[in-house]
Amino acid sequence: MARDLWSLVLISLFFSTCAATTFRPISDGHRSAASELFVPIDGSYGSLEDTYEALRTVQILKVDRSIDISPHTCPVISEILEDSSSQTKDVYYALGVNSILGCHIDSGIYEAVISRLKSVIKGANLLYDFYYSIKGLLVIKDQGISVVLEDAGDAFHSIKALSQSGGRWRFSSNDAESSTYAAGLALEALAGVVSLADSDIDQSTIGIVKNDIRKLFDSIESYDDGALYFDEKFDAEHQSPLSTSASVVRGLTAFAAVTSGRLKIPGDKILGLANFFLSIGIPGTTKDFYSQIESLACLEDNRLAVPLILSLPTAVLSSTSKDQLKVKVTTVLGSDSPLLTVKLVQASRLDSKSSPVLAHQELKFDPESSFHSLDILPTSMDVGKYLFVFEISLHDPELEHVCATGGQIQAFIYYTGLIKIESAEIAVLDSDVDAVETKQNLDLSKDNVVSLSADHLQKIILSFQLTTPLGHAFKPHQVFLKLRHETKVEHMFVLTNSGKLFEIKLDLLALVEKFYYLSGKYDIELTVGDISMENSFLKALGHIDLQLPEPSEKATHPPVPLLDPYSQFGPKPEISHIFRVPEKRPPQELSYAFLAATLIPFLGFLIGLMRLGVNLKNFPSAALPATFSILFHAGIAGVLILYLLFWLKLDLFTTLKFLSFLGVFLVFAGHKTLSQHASASAKQKSA
Repeated sequence: MARDLWSLVLISLFFSTCAATTFRPISDGHRSAASELFVPIDGSYGSLEDTYEALRTVQILKVDRSIDISPHTCPVISEILEDSSSQTKDVYYALGVNSILGCHIDSGIYEAVISRLKSVIKGANLLYDFYYSIKGLLVIKDQGISVVLEDAGDAFHSIKALSQSGGRWRFSSNDAESSTYAAGLALEALAGVVSLADSDIDQSTIGIVKNDIRKLFDSIESYDDGALYFDEKFDAEHQSPLSTSASVVRGLTAFAAVTSGRLKIPGDKILGLANFFLSIGIPGTTKDFYSQIESLACLEDNRLAVPLILSLPTAVLSSTSKDQLKVKVTTVLGSDSPLLTVKLVQASRLDSKSSPVLAHQELKFDPESSFHSLDILPTSMDVGKYLFVFEISLHDPELEHVCATGGQIQAFIYYTGLIKIESAEIAVLDSDVDAVETKQNLDLSKDNVVSLSADHLQKIILSFQLTTPLGHAFKPHQVFLKLRHETKVEHMFVLTNSGKLFEIKLDLLALVEKFYYLSGKYDIELTVGDISMENSFLKALGHIDLQLPEPSEKATHPPVPLLDPYSQFGPKPEISHIFRVPEKRPPQELSYAFLAATLIPFLGFLIGLMRLGVNLKNFPSAALPATFSILFHAGIAGVLILYLLFWLKLDLFTTLKFLSFLGVFLVFAGHKTLSQHASASAKQKSA
């Protein structure tokens, strides 16, 4: 039963997902996810790049930062800005983080950084060097410090020299391939050069760049839902469509903001890009999250076209609760739109060729909730899936060149209701003449306890009718009958329909092999489900006892019952250990006597030393011979200690391992010691 309920849930989710053809703007769900995803660890977000992306994301979403990372981050920023050997990328992110945190940086450090970044621009031949240096100067300028880029025209032409056909750019003059991702970086860098220039850039050159941008949009790709995106053709950077599209949007909006005139980019393409970023939902990584939010922030207020997003709070309307049709028009970040009117062009049922049920209806605007709503839906509107077509018109005609509304906007909406279930019955028929032997009526709105019996020469028939609230035939997505044997073997059957009537007839004689000749009790379950059906159900009807013939030798055996996947988490059987009976040990007195006997060789060793008259008169006095002699005697002592440890706690293998090292050391030290003694004896004899 759990699996069937899960099937109903999956199908409902599938159809509700397919119905969501409109895109939702950034909402509290993104803000909640950002507060959980961007959490500093030990007062830091990691690298300065990660820190900037985290701070910038929560800044755009206006999420409160509960942890102050300044004590940990500001010293790192100062260290990078003061170090003349720092990479331009690190300098840019240090400046970016500082612009948000507001760390105390001396003005002299800024002057040194400005001079260093300008020198990098003069000698740069890589796109990344241009990009990070110019972006760093822009950050400093935004903080109120005067920054002017001399020879801005030369820098503009140096960056423009990296452009290729089709509006793409190269990362360096040595690259043979061009990149769409690089095009976004180049446009941002060019926009920065224009902002930092001490004089106007040649307008003909800017016109060439605008033409490159239009060529770049010729390669834009689309999804079936109308979302547009840029894909990276140059694989060296391994950029995803999200990061590539984000790079283009940042560069495009930055370049449009600093140049005169308008870029001839259709508003529907800007809206398609916005829909692409919104269709992603909530990304799972901080990098993708930043790319999404930063791109939408660029589209929120730009000189090209501000996308206006029409969204529905729900794609399911209930006829039982008489739900209102509501839509909302906002910017991509959820801000209020300018004054406008939303019209319902038409609403038509997908599985019907009849005329639309609604047409040319103006939705009423509520200033308090900012929703456009249609209070009353027509009574002729039956349950099912409908295509709603909306149209947005701005009150101020001048805003039509500023905002992108997308023309007619389509949305799929399910209209749900209570389905009438009538004339339900189950019967056992005689196989020869289909005469009814046993029949029971069913009330599928209540619990039923059916108890039937049949043999393999009979048939089982189940039938019922489904009608909509308006009396029309209703065909749900799921209608099937399940028979489950007491051994957990299940059999599924799909019911066929003819108009309002759903019926299934099971010929048991033809199904004996399918049933594996298993006689006994079968539980009966009926499943009827659809997203438009508010009273979908999975109901146990009772059971039937089947008497089937004995299986033949070649009959297929029933499958092994599947194990419950949750059974592995249940309690395990208790393990009982049987220990070996301890062996009989000798008396304690005998053990002590054996210990005393083991000490006799050591006592004999000491007595032998005394009898030999051992003394230290011949111990060498020179430093090197004395050192080897001490090491030799220490090695002997180490071997004796190892024997003692072996007796007390070590096992044989551990003892042999240590003894192998001690043995090599002892041989080396002993050889040196004996060599020194032999040399001294030879000198005494010769003297």
